[in-house]
Amino acid sequence: MTLTEPKPLPDAQVLPGPVFPGPTLSEPGDSMSCDSIPRRFPRRLPVRQILCLLPLALVAVVAVRHRSVLAEGFGHLTSAKWPWLLVAAAATCLTWVAAAVTRQGAVVQRLPRRRLLATQFAAGAANHLLPTGLGASAVNLRFMTVCGVPLARSSSALALYMLAESVARVGLLLALLIAFPDALSTGELLPDAAVGPLLLAVGGVVCVAMAVLLLVRRVRTAVFAFLRTALGEARSVHTRPARALALWGGSFSFPLLQASAFAAVGQAMGLPVPPLHMVVAYLAATVAVALVPTPGGIGSVEAALIVALVAAGGPAAVATAVVLTYRVITVWLPLLPGALTLGALLRLKMI
Repeated sequence: MTLTEPKPLPDAQVLPGPVFPGPTLSEPGDSMSCDSIPRRFPRRLPVRQILCLLPLALVAVVAVRHRSVLAEGFGHLTSAKWPWLLVAAAATCLTWVAAAVTRQGAVVQRLPRRRLLATQFAAGAANHLLPTGLGASAVNLRFMTVCGVPLARSSSALALYMLAESVARVGLLLALLIAFPDALSTGELLPDAAVGPLLLAVGGVVCVAMAVLLLVRRVRTAVFAFLRTALGEARSVHTRPARALALWGGSFSFPLLQASAFAAVGQAMGLPVPPLHMVVAYLAATVAVALVPTPGGIGSVEAALIVALVAAGGPAAVATAVVLTYRVITVWLPLLPGALTLGALLRLKMI
């Protein structure tokens, strides 16, 4: 038995198989054309574009609602002394600088100066379109978050700013009342019959807040965590002299500049009230309406300022003209450019 070489295998042959037709392009007349295929992803709603136009729409709504006040206020501008009106306008512009300085002083991280100043101008418009303090707080909180400040620290800086500004405003009012005890007739500004109900209301609010804080665990945990963060941020700010000086210097400058603009308008309209008494009247009125949740204090601030000027010894008719002119300069004239700035910041994703 001998071994033989293996025979080579025959070449592999490809057997014919079924042919599967591939996709073919449809003719223009076919029912499955490209135009008839439904889109899977609908176009996104232009939310940012809508937000950019929202401030302008709110300005139009507020202006229409208060058109009679606007007409009367602009009418008083024609009979005023223009040099004093320019002083009031300059003091109003400086309030945005003071607000920017205070905002920077409330946070350790360095913020871009120009964007910070533009944000304060835009926040002023937002503050007059939303309940008092809410618009400016939302704009500044978003600005700090975009700048890289964590949300907890941004909230703490916001709370520190509001606390410093409130302490400065009330402290200035008390100091001026001690220095000029006859600046206001408190009987007209706050009737005796209103003292009791006011104290009861304040006490009730404090009691309800304390009860919620003690009984609701989630609220208590959140409040204590926020207080720890806020105290830590305040301690960090006050360890830096430049930040502390900016915080408190801006906090005292802001209400003083507002009151100076108010006194300048009084001089322009010929109000027979000393400028320092007008400063006291302004601080007293703004402190009184601080808790009234109206957009920019529109309505409540005017009423409080008129009452305060009358309590300071001014005639009611002239006091009304002064208040309307002051609100036109400080609120209505900057409102449209402020809304445009707010829309631009939203468009550029700076807030």
